[in-house]
Amino acid sequence: MKIPLTDREADVMQVLWEDGHSSVSDVQKRLSDNLAYTTVLTVLRTLEAKGYAEHEEEGRLHRYFAIVLQHAAQKSALNHLLGKLFKDSSELLFARLVSDQKFSPEQIRRMRKLLAGKLK
Repeated sequence: MKIPLTDREADVMQVLWEDGHSSVSDVQKRLSDNLAYTTVLTVLRTLEAKGYAEHEEEGRLHRYFAIVLQHAAQKSALNHLLGKLFKDSSELLFARLVSDQKFSPEQIRRMRKLLAGKLK
């Protein structure tokens, strides 16, 4: 399932994934960008129209929540990145990640454990 999100939509979805049911004001306060209430509302309505979020009414207040799992959105974004920049090669992506990042010994240990699990 493709779940294309703009950067702003991804920021808003992150709030919904972390906080759950949130009003427009709740989302607005949690965003790092200083966005107008109406801008946040527009993004939430767009996410709803795309089928990624829904809302429940509490009197006059609307509480928005994600209906797409964060894991599904991450997988979709990664597949898009693989196809566009890495010729559908997980190995190329992994090589770029490893060569460009500084990892702690603990991070390396955890990655080795993950890779070892894939060999079974």
